Amino acid sequence: MIAEVVLNSSAIELGKVYDYKIPEEYNGTVTLGQRVTVPFGVNNGKKEAFIIGLKDNTEVKRLKFIDSFEDDILDEKQIHIAKFIAEKYYCNLGAAMNLFCIDKMKRTPKTVEIKEEKLEEDKKANAGQQQAIKYLKSVIELNKFEEILLHGVTGSGKTEVYLQIAKFVLGLNKSVIVLVPEISLTPQTVKRFKDRLGNSVAVLHSRLSKGEKYKEWCRIKNGEANVVIGARSALFAPISDLGMVIIDEEHDMSYKSGQTPYYHARDVAEEICKINNAVLLLGSATPDITTYFRARNGEIKTIRLTKRANSQSTLPVVKIVDMTEELVNNNKTIISNELYQAIKNNLLNKEQTILFLNRRGYSSFINCRDCGFVAKCRHCNIALTYHSSENKLVCHYCGAKYNMLPVCPICKKNKIKSFGTGTEKVEEFIGKLFPDASILRMDLDTTSKKGSHEEILNKFKKENVDILIGTQMIAKGHDFPNVTLVGVIAADMSLNVNDFRAAERTFNLITQVSGRAGRAEKKGKVIIQTYESDNYSIVASKNHDYEGFYNQEIIIREKLFYPPFSDIIMINISGENEKNVINTATQVQSMLYEELKCCQDITVLPATPSPINKINNKFRWRIVIKCITTDEINNIINNLIKSEKFVKIKNAELTIDVNPAL
Repeated sequence: MIAEVVLNSSAIELGKVYDYKIPEEYNGTVTLGQRVTVPFGVNNGKKEAFIIGLKDNTEVKRLKFIDSFEDDILDEKQIHIAKFIAEKYYCNLGAAMNLFCIDKMKRTPKTVEIKEEKLEEDKKANAGQQQAIKYLKSVIELNKFEEILLHGVTGSGKTEVYLQIAKFVLGLNKSVIVLVPEISLTPQTVKRFKDRLGNSVAVLHSRLSKGEKYKEWCRIKNGEANVVIGARSALFAPISDLGMVIIDEEHDMSYKSGQTPYYHARDVAEEICKINNAVLLLGSATPDITTYFRARNGEIKTIRLTKRANSQSTLPVVKIVDMTEELVNNNKTIISNELYQAIKNNLLNKEQTILFLNRRGYSSFINCRDCGFVAKCRHCNIALTYHSSENKLVCHYCGAKYNMLPVCPICKKNKIKSFGTGTEKVEEFIGKLFPDASILRMDLDTTSKKGSHEEILNKFKKENVDILIGTQMIAKGHDFPNVTLVGVIAADMSLNVNDFRAAERTFNLITQVSGRAGRAEKKGKVIIQTYESDNYSIVASKNHDYEGFYNQEIIIREKLFYPPFSDIIMINISGENEKNVINTATQVQSMLYEELKCCQDITVLPATPSPINKINNKFRWRIVIKCITTDEINNIINNLIKSEKFVKIKNAELTIDVNPAL
């Protein structure tokens, strides 16, 4: 018997189907979707692979035997999803199939006796929540695929809707997957689900150890847990009888994978729900522009929650402070007079403050004021960030650390100075302004240790801390009743980036972090500091006006032929030899021009260096294709990357990213 296998490899040139002999003792026991190990290449190196076909004959003359057979077997639905991912995102089928597998532990997890537990009762839903829950129950009972957008303002009680609906689905003997952005997957969020749904909840995220993850995986596979809450990879958990997938904060870019396969969890969840006759619920205060476009066109049903769940809580009052006027008034600090006074008042009233800046570190870059030298990473073409706590220069792309420069290495003068602002500098400055205030900082640097996330949030929630300073980690998924002031230090930081979604991301971030203020009885206030006070995304976030923002943004997207009016395919070419990378990019560009010259409404932009053209010692170029939908060129691209002329390109690495997070 002969097995057709695909390798678990991200390399496009290894995406073919290979034939291997099945040892006689395994004939009749092998099945489609099974994970195996095979000898590959002239050196017969061990490679993971998956069986996708079985046959009696082959044209290959000298076949190798499969080395070993694993007990991981993908079922029919999982294979279908893997094929969907491979075709939609132009990746190898083996790499897509591997998403459903997990590293095994040598020891079987210990069986733990489940104690009887007292579960928290459902909270009384307000009128809006009751209406949403009633409608969702009626849809779920139809036992067919439906996609629904739950569009609710910050603090409107979307999580309570999720909890009550998840409980309803469990009552139908079905399972639920709840996706949450990694940074929102806080102990607070998990606790709410476990308090309500008990031991039926399993949690999957990147901070679990291999042993912890394997233990949860086994609980899911054995049917002990039928609610899975986690980041995007939770979609591939071995869950049975799926009734619903919930994607909280569906607009969040962390749902887009940053490595091969470059899938988007929302698209994959849609396909999973379709083949399981399950309901897909998308929740957000600031829906993705493409999602809302589909909702407006009737492709997705919409439920609205227009008021906060707490009847005594209203959306905060938002004030924009133009920092150019602060300069005119001779205030050259990072804190406006208005924000200073507001923090001072909060301290007097013993109320808490959140200060948001989406840049960690002390300063953005280091340069010489005499000759203009900028300190850059030796492995990446990017300015180094100064971290004062370590007195080190750090690359935020490859993680390399360098000693702080005492003098300029070019002109040898002592004119080295740091520029820009990060969370460390804000913490230092606020500490000097308010020496008696207790301050915490929450960013990637302060949460690197296990349990540090929970420790910081618990300290802040217990109201022993006056001010919390942080990056987007603090922008969502938190409920602090005593927070009455939110300060956005530099609202335009995310506007001035090379990304057509810049305005959308800015609006989302400001809206989300603003939503942390005044979530209980006390009134909330938000102060947005910016140099672009008339920018439509900032003005709309001040007015809590998603509809107004969408109406302006969608006009710009249509004019510039950006999603949702097009799909973008980015072909990335990288390698350690810059000349080879450029030559490969030129070759691929020529192939694309030739293959797509007869296609209308398709634009192939010339090959160019990536915005950051060197990371981890690899030079990077890219080619961007714009088309109305990838459906019209799927076959062309898939045939091209499998063709001999494409596979022969071995001087550089190629990856393909559909609708990338630029």
